[in-house]
Amino acid sequence: MTSAIAKVRRGPLRAVAHMVTTPLVPRDFLDLVDPLGSSRDLRGRIDAVTSETDDTVTVHIRVGRGWQGHLAGQYVRLGVDIDGVRQWRTYSLTSPVTQTRRLAITVKAIDGGIVSNFFVSQAERGTVVHLDQATGDFTLPRSRPAKTLFVTAGSGITPVMGMLRSHLADLGDVVVVHSARTPEDVVFGAELRRLAHSGAIRLVEHHTGTSVRLTAADLGAVVPDWAERQTWACGPAGLLDDLEAHWARHDLADALRTERFTMPSVEGGDGGPVSFTRTGITADTAPATTLLEAGESAGVLMPSGCRMGVCFGCVLPLRSGAVRDVRNGAVTIGAPDAGVLVQTCVSTVAGSCELDI
Repeated sequence: MTSAIAKVRRGPLRAVAHMVTTPLVPRDFLDLVDPLGSSRDLRGRIDAVTSETDDTVTVHIRVGRGWQGHLAGQYVRLGVDIDGVRQWRTYSLTSPVTQTRRLAITVKAIDGGIVSNFFVSQAERGTVVHLDQATGDFTLPRSRPAKTLFVTAGSGITPVMGMLRSHLADLGDVVVVHSARTPEDVVFGAELRRLAHSGAIRLVEHHTGTSVRLTAADLGAVVPDWAERQTWACGPAGLLDDLEAHWARHDLADALRTERFTMPSVEGGDGGPVSFTRTGITADTAPATTLLEAGESAGVLMPSGCRMGVCFGCVLPLRSGAVRDVRNGAVTIGAPDAGVLVQTCVSTVAGSCELDI
């Protein structure tokens, strides 16, 4: 009887809660009670942050409902709210595929990096993050190669470590060639060296702080049978360009797979067209015109509580393109069905964009 009454009451209470909170955001706040239980938005909660080097950490995240798992070598698009602005970045997954309810990313701080520096120096247990499903084709084939070569530099070791942690037992002959400035700068250095000591891999460390940078032409000296191996490479663009050219010269392009860490390009940044997808209206905007002003001027019924002192009433999904926050210049990039939300009252078009309204 009690459960039946609770079930009857739950509907009206949920409806009332939705009515009360709808003016604040286009989604109700009931998910705040259990953010990982949302059936609409994929989220995670930071369980721990562990140090890898002086400027690199691994962030361990418990994932919520809807996480579909990942393949070793794939990456995840992750959003975190910093100073009231949701910042999205992409990181390789370093956790083994057997961990279905937790994932890990490994982040190296970069100069001026808003998100990387947040994770390295400020992220705490309990912080809620927003997630997309894992994606990417920098993965191992179902039929594992008999001889494998991994060539990495800096944080390029991250997707490879995901492969090693997940499938090392399936890989017979593995060589890892990794470049870093010093031995102390080698991300996962202790783990890689333990694997090498046990004979599970052959590790070639190259330290650029005391020697010239490694080139593709140098591989023959450290890995004489490199041409017989299926190769995965990840690192700076210069290294990957060199490797691709070297493999192509030897007619071995099909034996090399590369992964490049690049941010989506943002064209312009001083106004541009904004499309309101549901209404079919597109408006050109000046550099200082906010999305809210542009929509209202174009006749779009824009949600807003800003003028009544109700913050976040103007938040809308950014389906594609980029916007710039007028308060700090931060750029947010959208993607279809990614759940990227922006405040239209403080955002201007950065080239072009589409809003879901």
